[in-house]
Amino acid sequence: MSIKFKSLNKTIIKCKKCPRLVKFIKKISTEKRKQNIKETYWGKPVTGFGDYQAKILILGLAPAAHGGTRTGRAFTGDKSGEFLFKCLHKAKIANQSLSENLKDGLKLNSTYITNILKCVPPGDKPLKEELNNCSNYFNSEISNLKKLKVIITLGKVAFENCLKFYKKKYNLNKKIHFKHGKSYVLPDNIILIPAYHPSPRNVNTKLISLKMMTNLFKKVKKLSTI
Repeated sequence: MSIKFKSLNKTIIKCKKCPRLVKFIKKISTEKRKQNIKETYWGKPVTGFGDYQAKILILGLAPAAHGGTRTGRAFTGDKSGEFLFKCLHKAKIANQSLSENLKDGLKLNSTYITNILKCVPPGDKPLKEELNNCSNYFNSEISNLKKLKVIITLGKVAFENCLKFYKKKYNLNKKIHFKHGKSYVLPDNIILIPAYHPSPRNVNTKLISLKMMTNLFKKVKKLSTI
């Protein structure tokens, strides 16, 4: 692990800036879910993970209540993650098609995965203040990924918050709208691609399919030259 990421991740894990989120995580980790009742939940903010020399950044909204909040890794141990890693494996970005815990041997090819918000919010609805509190961590992650070429945002909230970061940093004049799979070149020449979230709802309503998302990740690989 790079020294910068090591220091950043330590800070993230210890963060208690948002009392509402701290309280909610404690509630989830204590009450647990029936099928995970015997497990010890991670119960802390969840850092990003993957390749620190990544050319691809995959950005979600927040860890799942009984996924990342339980396992300690984003998109690990929940239904959205199951679908995501199947697609990443088919696109040869992940070395395995399932991610269940921190020690399952998952490796990502030139890719880093993180969330805008490092803690799960009640009802998956973060407050503006919570997003603002967490924005510095995302800013540090993106600044430390020196070889970054493509950002894929999963869902509209992740997309909007990624744009917010760029509007603060650069004079972003052109109109960028959320449209699944569309490519936008940002002021620092990084390509932004919005995508639908790999949630069970989007999969079940056939808004997205395994083939459609796998093809998107294959396109991203070509754009990032990995």
